[in-house]
Amino acid sequence: MQNPRVCVVGAGSIGVAFAIVFARAGFCVRVWDALEDAEPRARDELSHRLELLNLPEEVADQVTFVRDLEHAVDGVVLVQECAPELLDVKRELFLRLAAASPRDAVFASSSSALLPTAIARGLEDDAASRVIVAHPGNPPYLIPVIELVPGDRTDPAVVDRASAHYIAAGLRPVRVNREIDGFIFNRLQGAVLREAYCLVRDGVATVEDIDEVVRSGLGRRWSFIGPFETVDLNTRGGIASHAEKMGPSYAAMGAERGQHDPWTSDLVAEVTAQRRAVLPSDLWAARVRWRDEQLARLAPIWDSIREGSIKTTEAHR
Repeated sequence: MQNPRVCVVGAGSIGVAFAIVFARAGFCVRVWDALEDAEPRARDELSHRLELLNLPEEVADQVTFVRDLEHAVDGVVLVQECAPELLDVKRELFLRLAAASPRDAVFASSSSALLPTAIARGLEDDAASRVIVAHPGNPPYLIPVIELVPGDRTDPAVVDRASAHYIAAGLRPVRVNREIDGFIFNRLQGAVLREAYCLVRDGVATVEDIDEVVRSGLGRRWSFIGPFETVDLNTRGGIASHAEKMGPSYAAMGAERGQHDPWTSDLVAEVTAQRRAVLPSDLWAARVRWRDEQLARLAPIWDSIREGSIKTTEAHR
């Protein structure tokens, strides 16, 4: 059986990264770019990244650079659009893709800010029903999460198909239930950055010290468990107990920044129910031990990376 075909539209940095993700998983990848001089640069970047990742040359053989858009999308199951973050450019491009692509191909934009409903505006319903945003972590060949965001005309079955393709490519899709600026990734990152900037502004800490808190504190836990699991395991009694003890303090911190988003009893109950569905209470103590084992196992790796980072920084001074 022939490996599935995908088309990557846009041979910039993220386009090359997606080509690696799909090719590494055995997909036949065609890369198309509107600029005539894009191919040589993209080939060089592809070669460099494959070498960095210690991937065999056979992976590069899965990638073909194509000048004709109609040929590039012929027979593909998914089009991964990686054009510049300009709404007019993407809309025009999706009109061309809708006219040339198979009628069951998924249209996935790599946009990190534009919403799929806006991108799909002007498309016929059949094409608009196949448009999603598929926002990756960067670089996607090392950060596997990818956010799948449907528009107001997206067929839910298309999200299912896209999810299956990304799983086959080794990514970990997360479904965003409704359109929202920044999706999940950038909203979480933005919340941390906003507070980090405020802490510098208010003279609480230096940039380096704030980075150190994340590197040696939050980041170590968050590298394998997220914020909800972190606080669930930090407090005996889990999420509910943590919210009861710490909720007022976090509310006060938010109020200090002009934010009023209290953890209501209904919200805490919903988060608790979702966590207990993932981790029943009788497994809580075992999971805490597992967390500590992972922190201990990864400590030498983190310390080695930290030491290498210091040496590199000093060498550049």
